[in-house]
Amino acid sequence: MNKPLRRIAIFCGLLVLALLIRDNWLQYVKADALREDPDNRRVLIARYATPRGDIIVNGKSITGHAETTSGDFKYKRTYKDGAMWAPVTGFVSQSYGATQLESIEDGILTGNDDRLFFRNTLDMLTGKPKEGGNVVTTLNAAAQKAAYDGLKKQGGKGAVAAIEPSTGKILALASYPSYDPSSIAGGSDSDAEAWKKLDKKNNPDDPMLNRALREVYPPGSTFKIVTAAAALQNGLYTQADEKTKSPLPWTMPGTTTQLKNEGNIPCENATMRVALQWSCNTVFGKIGSDLGNDKMLEEAKKFGFDEEQFTPVRSSASVFSDDMAPSEVALSSIGQFNTAATPLQMAMVASAVANDGTLMKPYMVDSLQAPNLDPLEQTEPEKMSEPLSPENAQILQSMMETVVEKGTGTTAKIQGVTVGGKTGTAQHGENNSKNPYAWFISYAKVGDSAPVAVAVVVQDDNAVRENISGSGLAAPIAKSVMEAVIDSKK
Repeated sequence: MNKPLRRIAIFCGLLVLALLIRDNWLQYVKADALREDPDNRRVLIARYATPRGDIIVNGKSITGHAETTSGDFKYKRTYKDGAMWAPVTGFVSQSYGATQLESIEDGILTGNDDRLFFRNTLDMLTGKPKEGGNVVTTLNAAAQKAAYDGLKKQGGKGAVAAIEPSTGKILALASYPSYDPSSIAGGSDSDAEAWKKLDKKNNPDDPMLNRALREVYPPGSTFKIVTAAAALQNGLYTQADEKTKSPLPWTMPGTTTQLKNEGNIPCENATMRVALQWSCNTVFGKIGSDLGNDKMLEEAKKFGFDEEQFTPVRSSASVFSDDMAPSEVALSSIGQFNTAATPLQMAMVASAVANDGTLMKPYMVDSLQAPNLDPLEQTEPEKMSEPLSPENAQILQSMMETVVEKGTGTTAKIQGVTVGGKTGTAQHGENNSKNPYAWFISYAKVGDSAPVAVAVVVQDDNAVRENISGSGLAAPIAKSVMEAVIDSKK
């Protein structure tokens, strides 16, 4: 071969080699990135070419699918009672992606999860269309309806979280105002218009905010349960009916400011039971100050504060601060100053007390199923921490039950059921100028078991300020959720 031909042959060989390298680079190295590229329309077309699997509550699907009448995408997602379930499901949209369970469990729901590989391969050989698997939740439909209807009837903004204390199963997760994910599931002009109306920039109610998991509020007096737990665990006081060293008036350390109580209530040297019964700021503020920042922070962290929770949907971290002055610790110990909590977090507090001091990790996915309903994964309950000894938990239970029996929480009483609870009215805004948040946390016991613990927060900007209380606004909602869970187990 002469020299020019040899050079041409070498050059052509190099071109073929480069093409092979590039082809293998695209197929094996860049395959995942290309498949997940949001601009890869072929992937999106394939994603919506088959029906999506369902999200299941109490054995029934709360999602579905419908064929589209135009465009490249054959199917779109539909939702049953979408606004009620949106804080659980999130949304999946042909135009706007996916959130929450729809996003986290997308591989199962689309049928693309690696655990479905052999089934998909078999279906391909037999010509059977690919199907998505199912996500089976821990939710209780009756409890969810009671929570959502209660918030809707109240008419303001708010959220509910309910947990089964012995396992950590989330039974209800409601947020209001809400939205129907079906309205943004497609790619039409009407979906775009609905999306625009839901955008926080255009809608100050922010209906797409998951208030049960993502919003942190000052918990007010409901945080006194954590403070009482810290007092018991650190031996500051050992009995519910032991008198505390709580003068009245009480000036916060390092200041000339007296901590005030709400109304004329018996707080001077009150026992912890009486102090919780009437929600004495002076008693629990002084407890927090006496224990100090480190011990209060340690106890708060045992309940889950200062750490994000994954249910598997992410919940924002609740806050109890470090490096505070004694007066700031006092205010934080009654749920004010920097203290902030999600409704899920406060449900965890009530749940740990109800479960004799053991906090179970909260979760909302019970199992994952293949399209033929074969189990792929089962969630097992997992202990998260022990904020209280069993003995101290039972002392705190007796105190919370006094609150409902003859204290500030009597509106949560249920005939024939033992209910423990704590009200809260949390100030917020500059100089506490805005209407306070109304809180109630509680649990219900039937015999020796506690099937449910609940946290409710209500924000009603239109209510008369003097009429806002945890007992008046939040406790009736908690009561209806507890009743729904109890009735469902009969």
